[in-house]
Amino acid sequence: MVSTKAISSAESYLSAPLIYKGKVRELYDLGEHYLIAVTDRISAFDWVLSPAVPDKGNVLNSLSKFWFEQTAHIQPNHVVHGDVDQLGDIVKDREIMKDRFMVTKKAERIDIECVVRGYITGGGWRQYIQTGEINGQKLPSGLRKNERFEKPIFTPAAKNDVGHDEDISIERMKELVGAELTEQLQAKSIMLYEFAHRFCEERGIILADTKFEFGLIDGEIILIDEIFTPDSSRFWAKEKYAFDIEIDGMDKEPVRTYLSSTNWDKNSEPDPLPADVVEETSRRYRSIYELLVK
Repeated sequence: MVSTKAISSAESYLSAPLIYKGKVRELYDLGEHYLIAVTDRISAFDWVLSPAVPDKGNVLNSLSKFWFEQTAHIQPNHVVHGDVDQLGDIVKDREIMKDRFMVTKKAERIDIECVVRGYITGGGWRQYIQTGEINGQKLPSGLRKNERFEKPIFTPAAKNDVGHDEDISIERMKELVGAELTEQLQAKSIMLYEFAHRFCEERGIILADTKFEFGLIDGEIILIDEIFTPDSSRFWAKEKYAFDIEIDGMDKEPVRTYLSSTNWDKNSEPDPLPADVVEETSRRYRSIYELLVK
């Protein structure tokens, strides 16, 4: 999985109608099903950056397919197939598209991001040091940054297609989608996280936290979007794990580090990323795939 060409959009490689274009993914309508194409676009601080990162889309899509297969016994998902030969005339370049798409069932999205945290870090840590809570959940005093929770915690967010998702309490989630669905999604999310945490740990990787999206098909809860990728999860190498530091994650950390080192104001379009930052980011995405799948 080594590409020399980064794909910023799949539009020129597909003949299906494009109905939604996100920061990274594009949604195409196949009639009975959707086609989700994963580009090499990369975002940070709510901006889509340039240039695109070679192989990023291949890794995200291939990892999601892998994890959907691994977790299907725990939770049904939206995948129909990922076989480029089944697309017929819809696809114009099979070689480019073969690893960066999934055909999926059409589900009604539940507008909640289901976040599971196994360790206190990132935005959860920032909430904790200010309030002693995360999303309204009171936590024990004296926790250290990056410390593992006794049990994973569920910290949902309300989905926003533009800008940041909004952190909410479990009680607020119950008001939005109902108590029964909230309890079901919480249980399913924690079960999925615990399965993947064990899987990753056996391969020398810590899954610190992750997020899921779910939908409904005829009243049945379906796992959708992506799962356990560097864009939806925080992976740490076990040998780098420590308290009270900013652990260098196995994701797009080189991009965030570079941008934070510049005088970019985060309110205007940033300059293109340097070649070495793009190359290192691409290497990290390929590395996490190889460690988990191969």
